[in-house]
Amino acid sequence: MSPRTLAFVESPVQLLNLLEWAHHHGLRGPAPEGGELTVVVLSPTDPMTRGQLRRMADLARDEGYRVRWEEARGGTTAPFHTIGGLAGPLRRADRVVMGDPFSRYVQLLLTITRARDLVVVDDGTATMEFVAQLARGERLVRWHRKGGRRGPRDLLFAPVSSSARRRLTPREGRRVEVFSSMPVTETPDGVTVTANDFAWTRARFGPPRITKGADLVGTSLVETGVVDVGHYLEAVRALARVHGATRYFAHRRESTEKLHRLAGETGLEIVRPDLPLELIARRGPIGRTILSFPSTVVHTLPLALAGTGVRVAVCDIDPAWLTETASPRAQGFLSGVTGTARDVHRLAAVGLAQGATA
Repeated sequence: MSPRTLAFVESPVQLLNLLEWAHHHGLRGPAPEGGELTVVVLSPTDPMTRGQLRRMADLARDEGYRVRWEEARGGTTAPFHTIGGLAGPLRRADRVVMGDPFSRYVQLLLTITRARDLVVVDDGTATMEFVAQLARGERLVRWHRKGGRRGPRDLLFAPVSSSARRRLTPREGRRVEVFSSMPVTETPDGVTVTANDFAWTRARFGPPRITKGADLVGTSLVETGVVDVGHYLEAVRALARVHGATRYFAHRRESTEKLHRLAGETGLEIVRPDLPLELIARRGPIGRTILSFPSTVVHTLPLALAGTGVRVAVCDIDPAWLTETASPRAQGFLSGVTGTARDVHRLAAVGLAQGATA
């Protein structure tokens, strides 16, 4: 018998938040009668992401869930094999959980399922944009993509994307839930929003040993074409100098070349985490202050580290740091990420020596 719930994840953070969702709802793993949750990993090609995903998959198995690893991008025929192999379980599933509703892979899979219960678990800041777009009836597009005319691939995929948006819109007989630690200001009619407070993470790990210094959290804003690399390096150097940071926790999508430059120009120890930062911080050791640019962690770390005394500080992005190709929505979106964060200290983008301003 197929599992009642089929979940699709493509990143370590999505899998972490799937475990949080399952913990919140008290779902069990496989049982002789079919079980409640099977996790399908649609594996990416990036080595760092794959490594973290394998570690997270081990944690999911430790929790008793069945994990199905799919080499979904392992060559030109891989998508056909993956979709073909999942068609049967998708049609039989009562509930489908997804980590990235913007994913073309996930949108394609949504055209197959007959499930009347759809769940979106947190994929960080992208979740904020997804909920807002769904509420406004807009097409699903990632916030950092530049506006304007759609390319040939976008136009070819448009019917699938439109179908996915319709499937993710609640109606009679179809329930849609968003499980998120991010602030949701525009809730679509009929969508159930459930708060993720990282209860599983806090119960499973820690409390951490806290060091006297500061740690800095990296971002992939350079790699996504939003922030100029030169301005980013200077901002990291200034933050490290002012706050005495000694370690830099790299984002899994940061380029090796950029990290080499950071190490050489700032003297920071570059750490490549093997798990999402929420788990790394909870296990410790971790600095008494964690410095970050606008990103998911300014919302999630205060929850994961609640009661530990660790301070999370966020540095705003100066508009002058943005690249010429950055989306016109980038500055407003990043400001919103910072402005809606709870229990964090604000650092000015310029005049970093002044320290916390709020």
